[in-house]
Amino acid sequence: MLILRLYIVLVALLLVLSGGMYIFTRNRRYLKFAWQTVRFTVLMLLVFALLYVLERYVLAGWLAVI
Repeated sequence: MLILRLYIVLVALLLVLSGGMYIFTRNRRYLKFAWQTVRFTVLMLLVFALLYVLERYVLAGWLAVI
């Protein structure tokens, strides 16, 4: 969970910096980069959530069998 928290903090910093660069330069590639980062982060969080849920159910099912 510590790695996940660190990842979220780094993504938040990246988004703030990308937004700041867009405000200063008005270059839309920074917005595109920020949007790609958000999409990738949501995808990664969904994968982690799915793995967490599967782990909980598999572990509960395994303990019920034993």
